[in-house]
Amino acid sequence: MAKRKSSRGDGSIHKRKDGRWEGRYVIGRNEKGLPKTKNVLAKTKRECEAKLKALRDSIRGAEPERPKADMTFGAWMDRWYQTECKPAIRPKTQADYENRIYQHIIPELGHIPLVKLTPGDLQQFYIRLKQGGRLLRTEEYGPGLSDRMVKSCHVTCRVALDRAMTQGLILKNPALSCKAPTTHPREMQVLSQEEMQRLLIQAKENDCYELLLLELSTGLRRGELLALRWDDLDFQTGVLRVERQVQRVKGSLAVTQPKTKSSSRSIILPAPILEILKNYRQNINSPWMFPSPRKENSPLDPAAVRKKLAIVLERAGCKHVRFHDLRHTFATNALEHGMDIKTLSAVIGHVSSATTLNVYAHVTDEMRQSAAAKIDRAIARVEPQSEPAVPKKPARTTFQAVKGKYRKPGTGCVTQISDQLWEGRYSPKVNGKRMARNIYAPTEAECEKKLAQLIAQMKEEIADLHAQAKAG
Repeated sequence: MAKRKSSRGDGSIHKRKDGRWEGRYVIGRNEKGLPKTKNVLAKTKRECEAKLKALRDSIRGAEPERPKADMTFGAWMDRWYQTECKPAIRPKTQADYENRIYQHIIPELGHIPLVKLTPGDLQQFYIRLKQGGRLLRTEEYGPGLSDRMVKSCHVTCRVALDRAMTQGLILKNPALSCKAPTTHPREMQVLSQEEMQRLLIQAKENDCYELLLLELSTGLRRGELLALRWDDLDFQTGVLRVERQVQRVKGSLAVTQPKTKSSSRSIILPAPILEILKNYRQNINSPWMFPSPRKENSPLDPAAVRKKLAIVLERAGCKHVRFHDLRHTFATNALEHGMDIKTLSAVIGHVSSATTLNVYAHVTDEMRQSAAAKIDRAIARVEPQSEPAVPKKPARTTFQAVKGKYRKPGTGCVTQISDQLWEGRYSPKVNGKRMARNIYAPTEAECEKKLAQLIAQMKEEIADLHAQAKAG
């Protein structure tokens, strides 16, 4: 006699290897359409069936009211996002979804009944987005949205309609018959060795040397770099822990968990970088490694870092690159200097080595060609027709930093008194009172040198005064 199967939707029961019985019940699906389940355990099958029934009844009793048959597409999008999508995604992703749903999808298609939505409605919607869907900064970027944004709207509609189909609200997903724009990854740009030298020289003048040096040495994402705290760095071992990220969400900064599980990682910094960070820390009175100069106990704003990088690149005579391209520069240099893919993937926080291989295929192709040439010489005794170019160590650049309109805080000021006389002045506040001293020299260069010596001397005196005040 065949076993009687349970009704579809009542859950399933099976015996585990440890002898216990397990019952599972599907409580819903995630945004990718995969089932989410709850389970119960019991020593006997009868007991497991009772527990599963209790679980099923409690869940069914808590199920929300089913959507009405005459629901509009806009009402369904709002319901799907608020109840099924939003609870499972991060704040930054929520902002992206809400922009697509409430700024574009619902205003354009929200009035159409869900059961009457057609592929033609969606396809015309995508065309309108591409031609004139941009709501802000049209003078800078044009009236139409990017292919990437249009495709994101398409994917959002498709996933929401898939869920509507599983709930029996529609018979077929109209988005499956639509053609979304083809997106292409942004072109990767990498700084040359000489450009990196110029960048760091100029960064010292623009007061962001340590930030850009650490980025070129680790390849951290911008949000991860700005979220670093001094507690994350062990100066004894050189281990730097990456445990959070900074993002701008709906107009304000938010410190959140890293992008993925693999993004939470540890990186070992080389000794020269540690020494630079030790000296840098002496001038930072904040738990954040790169604090905001305007807001107390707050990290730097990612937008401010992007603007500062643009200024440094322009003054250094480098090509204009995104901050993320500095991450590409680190990874490319690491591969070219012998770091294996597995190690690099762990350092930069990719989910798998396959992701790293896909992103940096251009570098790994050159590495494979070089390896093949070595094998030919070692085994087949065949000299390759064209020897792979070996990168030479770049010569020290002669670039001099471009000085900005204003001097950096704490460096005093230099003024030309006459053709052959320059004055340097340093006037810090000590215990609420201004303490000013001047030096003079026949040239600007000599004046800068004397002023630097004066500042160092005065800082020692101020430190002694603070020590005496504490002791007294």
